[in-house]
Amino acid sequence: MYQVVPGGAGGTITDGAPIKKINKDSRPLVGAGVIGVILVIAAVTAWCYYIASLRKADLLKTELLDLNKDGFLIRNQAGGIVLKMGFRSGTLDLDSCSKEGVILRCSRSFAGNVNFFIMTVKPKETVVCYRVRWEELESDRPVEHAMSYNESYWYGGAETAVQHWPIAISGQQAPKPFVTSDVYSNRHDFGGILERYWLSSNATAIKINDSVPFHLGWNDTEKTMYFQARYQDSPYKPAPGRPPYAELSYRVCVGPDVTSIHKVMVRRYFPKPNKVPAKEMFRHPIWSTWALHKTNINQEKFLTYAENIRKHGFNCSHLELDDRYTSQYGEFEFDTQKFPNASAMFQKLKADGFLVSLWTHPFVNYDSANFGPCVQKGLFVMEPTGQLPALVKWWNGIGGILDFTNPEARNWFTSQLRSLRHKYAISSFKLDAGETNYLPWQFRTRAHLPDPSTFTRRYTEMAIPFNERAELRTGYGSQNISCFFRLIDRDSVWGYELGLKSLIPTVLTISILGYQFILPDMIGGNAYPNRTDGNGKLPDRELYIRWLELSAFMPSMQFSIPPWEYDDEVVAIAQRFTELHETLVAPRVIELAGEVLDTGDPIIRPLWWIATSDETAYRVDSQFLIGDDLMVAPVLEPGKQERDIYLPAGRWKSYKGERFDNKEPIHLTDYPVDLDEIAYFEWVQ
Repeated sequence: MYQVVPGGAGGTITDGAPIKKINKDSRPLVGAGVIGVILVIAAVTAWCYYIASLRKADLLKTELLDLNKDGFLIRNQAGGIVLKMGFRSGTLDLDSCSKEGVILRCSRSFAGNVNFFIMTVKPKETVVCYRVRWEELESDRPVEHAMSYNESYWYGGAETAVQHWPIAISGQQAPKPFVTSDVYSNRHDFGGILERYWLSSNATAIKINDSVPFHLGWNDTEKTMYFQARYQDSPYKPAPGRPPYAELSYRVCVGPDVTSIHKVMVRRYFPKPNKVPAKEMFRHPIWSTWALHKTNINQEKFLTYAENIRKHGFNCSHLELDDRYTSQYGEFEFDTQKFPNASAMFQKLKADGFLVSLWTHPFVNYDSANFGPCVQKGLFVMEPTGQLPALVKWWNGIGGILDFTNPEARNWFTSQLRSLRHKYAISSFKLDAGETNYLPWQFRTRAHLPDPSTFTRRYTEMAIPFNERAELRTGYGSQNISCFFRLIDRDSVWGYELGLKSLIPTVLTISILGYQFILPDMIGGNAYPNRTDGNGKLPDRELYIRWLELSAFMPSMQFSIPPWEYDDEVVAIAQRFTELHETLVAPRVIELAGEVLDTGDPIIRPLWWIATSDETAYRVDSQFLIGDDLMVAPVLEPGKQERDIYLPAGRWKSYKGERFDNKEPIHLTDYPVDLDEIAYFEWVQ
């Protein structure tokens, strides 16, 4: 009988028992065995895939960040999700990903080759940061990431015309250039003080890198902010000799609480002032001619204004002579028709104890005597060919704008200001404008500007020689200029659109952005026609008083419309609050200003600064702290002489002498605050 043996046809024949033929009754058992073998093979295969997937999942994790093809999410130490970021412009090919130490890297998306990585950094034991970079390797592809914000409150970004705290996003906006703009004239743009930095109540912070051609958009239906990098249809330009490959790179840092993570970000990534401005600017009000006289100022009105300040018993840091004291814009000599004897005027003001600063700007109008010489010297921003100056339109006409990337233009401008200072003993200057919206869409500067907002930065540097009392209204990486930064002009209205209610949200926002020496603009607003609550000439009396009270608790006060334009009661209220500012507020602010040089911490702080575990504190936009121990709650509604007050946990003493020792936050409902009062509470040791 034949035997089937191992080895096939060439095998060795051995003795053995004959194999029985399988009968029909045994066939089900064989089938079951085959199925069992198949199941075992399938189970082993599934186990192998499972082990491989675990390895891939482990590969796509770094610290508390989980990456997938569509985006990533970040958790805090407790395991809660604090940030979700989606990839809108493409999905990653995860098979191209690898991990080397703290760097997770991918080389392909389903649209093509990319340079993508996430690098983990731990600057402190309690803080984890992730450096994220996605660079396209084709010139026509933008990069866009979408950040979900639906379960947290966010702060930062930019000054805006309608300012809320926290950020209140409405509608839908396709990503647009995140550059400085004059939001008084362009109310839907980003403002003149702007940084690529956002902070979340989830103790998460995001800082977009300076090299990114950054555009910001949003969708309130999806509760999403869009971070986009692109060069197409954009004022951003790649560096000379480099291809226009879009790169979106940023840092995301997560800490134990919002105050702690902000301190880490400010200390690591923000420049800081190197000195404190003149202490008199913190102690005594600035008096400007603008809101009262506009461009109708002259020598007689200016001297009368100064006399009335002394007559009514007010102190003065300095007088500010605003637009328009020259005959043409772009000139640096006094109009002799309006100021027939400027030298004698300044001598009298000096004898009366007044310092004076002058308004200035970066424009030279075409009808100015300086326009021709500036063209010949090549001092203006040029049109793209570099052959002709680029004419720009601003609120006072048409002219050239000085190119502050050009050392010759910087020197020329500085020499004009120094000449004024020397001739008339001018104390300093109010440098107006500087936003990128006053640059043409296409232009050329002496030094290449990949980011248009760098022009703002170069303009703010012109204040450095005069920064003891200088005033700027724009800032971009300008925290170290060491002068006062003024909010954009306010309308004389109650609301959130450049009105009284916008003051606290705006001051808190630019404080978070690293600008601590803040001038909250003129008390009562600018009294512009059709944008004034009141009789048309003066702001509403109640609005003026409430604005005055709030300004008394800001780092600096600024009058233009004087209190004596109303009545004796308003004068008396103003005298009392300027004295309160000098005795209660200024000493604290000056002490905190000294600390800013080292820490960068805000002088004016949100309530969550000392109440990080209380969600209510993240939503309060009508109260603030000076340092950690003085809480202010102004009345911001017309016709009200009471307000609800949120009082953080602690031991507090009210301005009325009441004492509160509360272990938990409390709400004071309908707390009475008379028209000549502002509610404030001091921490009791």
